[in-house]
Amino acid sequence: MYRVKTFISGLSKSQTLGILLQRTCASVQTVSDRTQTTNSFLNGSSSVYTESMYEAWLQDPSSVHKSWDAYFRHGEFASPSQLAPHAQSSTSVDTYKQSQEYYHVQSLIRSYQERGHKIAHLDPLGINSADLDSESPKSLMLSFHNFGEKDLDRKFYLPDDSVTYIGGEEKTLTLREIIRRLENIYCKHIGIEYTHINNEEQTRWIREKFETPRIREFSREEKHVTLARLVRSQRFEEFLSTKWTSEKRFGLEGCEALIPGMKTVIDRSTEFGVESFIIGMPHRGRLNVLANVCRKPLENIFCQFDSKLNEEDEGSGDVKYHLGMSHHRLNRVTNKEIKVAVVANPSHLEAVGPVAQGKTRHEQECVGDHEGKRVMSILLHGDAAFSGQGVVYETLHLSDLPAFTTHGTIHIVVNNQVGFTTDPRFSRSSPYPTDVGRVINAPIFHVNADYPEEVVYVCKVAAEWRATFGKDVVVDLVCYRRNGHNENDNPYVTQPIMYKAIEKQQPVMEKYADELVNSGVVTKEDYKNEIEKYDQICKKAYDDSKGILVNKNSEWLDSPWGDFFVNKDQMKVAPTGIPEDVVQKLGIQSSSVPKDLKIHSSLNRVLKARMKMIEDRTVDWALGETIAYMSLLIDGYPVRLSGQDVERGTFSHRHHVIHDQMVDKKTFCPLNNLDGLFEGKKPAPYTVCNSSLSEYAVLGFEVGFSQVDPNCLVLWEAQFGDFANTAQPIIDQFISCGQDKWVRQLGLVLLLPHGYEGMGPEHSSARLERFLQMSNDDPSQELKFGDDFAMQQLHDSNWFVCNISTPANYFHAIRRQILLPFRRPLVNMSPKAILRLPEARSSFDELIGDTEFQRIIPETGVASENPKGVQKLVFCTGKVYYEIAKIRKVVEREHQVAVVRVEQISPFPYDLIRDEIAKYPNASISWVQEEHKNMGAFQYVEPRLRHLLNNMGRDDKVKYEGRFPAASTAAGNKQLHEQELDAFMSNVCNPDFY
Repeated sequence: MYRVKTFISGLSKSQTLGILLQRTCASVQTVSDRTQTTNSFLNGSSSVYTESMYEAWLQDPSSVHKSWDAYFRHGEFASPSQLAPHAQSSTSVDTYKQSQEYYHVQSLIRSYQERGHKIAHLDPLGINSADLDSESPKSLMLSFHNFGEKDLDRKFYLPDDSVTYIGGEEKTLTLREIIRRLENIYCKHIGIEYTHINNEEQTRWIREKFETPRIREFSREEKHVTLARLVRSQRFEEFLSTKWTSEKRFGLEGCEALIPGMKTVIDRSTEFGVESFIIGMPHRGRLNVLANVCRKPLENIFCQFDSKLNEEDEGSGDVKYHLGMSHHRLNRVTNKEIKVAVVANPSHLEAVGPVAQGKTRHEQECVGDHEGKRVMSILLHGDAAFSGQGVVYETLHLSDLPAFTTHGTIHIVVNNQVGFTTDPRFSRSSPYPTDVGRVINAPIFHVNADYPEEVVYVCKVAAEWRATFGKDVVVDLVCYRRNGHNENDNPYVTQPIMYKAIEKQQPVMEKYADELVNSGVVTKEDYKNEIEKYDQICKKAYDDSKGILVNKNSEWLDSPWGDFFVNKDQMKVAPTGIPEDVVQKLGIQSSSVPKDLKIHSSLNRVLKARMKMIEDRTVDWALGETIAYMSLLIDGYPVRLSGQDVERGTFSHRHHVIHDQMVDKKTFCPLNNLDGLFEGKKPAPYTVCNSSLSEYAVLGFEVGFSQVDPNCLVLWEAQFGDFANTAQPIIDQFISCGQDKWVRQLGLVLLLPHGYEGMGPEHSSARLERFLQMSNDDPSQELKFGDDFAMQQLHDSNWFVCNISTPANYFHAIRRQILLPFRRPLVNMSPKAILRLPEARSSFDELIGDTEFQRIIPETGVASENPKGVQKLVFCTGKVYYEIAKIRKVVEREHQVAVVRVEQISPFPYDLIRDEIAKYPNASISWVQEEHKNMGAFQYVEPRLRHLLNNMGRDDKVKYEGRFPAASTAAGNKQLHEQELDAFMSNVCNPDFY
């Protein structure tokens, strides 16, 4: 197409038209070989336009441009009447009419393919239109295509299989039969949306799967299996409702066909080689999925209803319909061993989606599955959530990104046609709840969930689609919710018409059983036996569940870590310092590029500066970070860093992906070129990837990624720290409390750029106070100091919150994350201004030997030489230290004012701060921060300092020095920012100001 455009760009309008028409007509084949063509004249949009011009010319040659008149007059145009098979007419008028009819048949077929879903019978209740539009498209009316009742029994030639498969081996059909077949395919209980897909191979594949005659016929065995699975689905819910009538369980009643549908996805995918399935889903139907899809032992589910169950292990636990699990079982259809995991989720609908995707991607990487052939994800959604939650859109847009793709996800929407109490007409603006799937070219299969064979077939096709193309697909199960939002909710208050219809609705199991009995596929006795068999299974499990007296939260882990915790002393951490020769080698490697790589001149200066630092035995922040990652990689620990612009770094400091300035896509990553650097060591892979402009989905993805392997360091960096609040549900529901709720340890690192530098309210604060507020340490805990105090604090904490001020300390913090015998998230207020601050560099001496992470950095200047002469002891954290040190030097107060940096704020380092306070017995105590008083660390630190002072028998007050309380995080005016800074800094180094 590009060559055509280039060739004709200099031609006149009439010449252009002529050439295009000649090229179009040249592609046309005669009747005898028409069936062999794959892209005939009649398929192109140009043919439609040309036909309209030709028709207008026949009626009035003067009505078209003179170039068209000349073209048609000289007989160069081959009309469809010359191409389509037809009985030869003696007149040109008849010939033209027949060609038009052929075109109209094709247009009719295309209309059903595009619009048939709009009149499909999708609502089991028969009261709603699934697309919220009760009008039939005009393009599905006979008259729209110039046909009438008189034409219904006439025979017409069918287009070839580049257009449709409805004919099978037949070349002609009556118009009545054409319409009948199209309606059976597109307008009964399945609605297919696929014509938005801009890939001809994929659209043809879908047409073949649905249009081929008799392709959807079920064998007797398949019907038996479908009924048996429906029995298990419905009788499970009925058993729960009988035994625990007032318990919330968010049952599946009204969409029981989900179970045979999901099992079909697993069966078919297993045939294609999938061994592991990761399921992310909301609460509705979760217990049923655990029981009948994952085959979690029923007694372990039933015992969760016992309110007297004792907790055996750590954690506060969660409600039963939020729990995850991982289970190995035999797939009886393929006789293959498979693993099925359901990811634990909160009530925040759709938050679990990206988490499941991250878990899937990491499992794929662990088994070397680079095409998604062995590990796959299935995501379940509610209709209101799928259309209403923005994280769905964010997650879908990860689906084809190189560092995030899982090579196709099957999305199943349990479409209740109501969101809690909200009618869909008031909860979405799109026709369908699934329209968001169109943006990634996913086919969307709507299906009436009261027709289980259609559900099973659609799910089979969905599994085949993923296996064939490695792309996402959406299955929309249009169903109803027999109860309210939960079993105790009265839905008649808000949906009276719908629930009157539901009250009369026969359950799908009974309806399908009647159909099979009437057709002779099963007998009534077979059906009753199937019910009795499953009822007995439930009863036995119920009896067995009474013997379970304790609840083991660890049995509900979605990602067990095997023997990770075996033979590990929880109070010991391996040294984080490394040999100097290793630091030297890694530093040189990180600053070197291949000779044939043409790099930017500014980057060349950066690398030379790094080489100079290595010669001087120093590191800045970027170099210290890089060496920390490399040191883990050479020891076999994979590292993954993602976020917006992380490859270069928001502040152009990291440069882990170096681009050739002359060759597009030619890049070099020093951290992935460590082979041969150390004899006998095979480096682990390093992944650094710029993400989409998303925080919610991307951070969720990294949470899931970090759940799989505790020996992989996973980091997520926000572009600016305050952007992390877009991902607050992930932070609140998974990271801060995941271990407490689900016994799910997590070693994820959050890097949140933080610091007041006059950049305005949205680029200053990472909201340190929020993370500290969610820390679980008690400000009035009994203080018992011993050798294991620091490790016990780390072990008991829900996460570590730091504001690290030196490259060396960051180096040790990163290595500590992997070398600890347990896992906790690390939240660090990353620097901005001090990335290049000369005073913020570290010596090699702080990285090597027996050096370790410093929870506080004590005063090391002249004030420490005469501690009794110190009049003021200042505690602070992060960047503000360098500003204090600068002011202190200017006003010559280095003897009177001691400054201690609190690097790890939570858990609070009571023992070390106690030692510092004791060291300066005559000093007043201040907390200095650059944040406003109602923000930052002060509200967290002050009660803990006060508690510590009381414990030491002192009644000192802790003086606050910093900005006044405010609603906005920072001033938007640089001058005002400086004035605020000067206002409190002028008193910081004044011992008399207290």
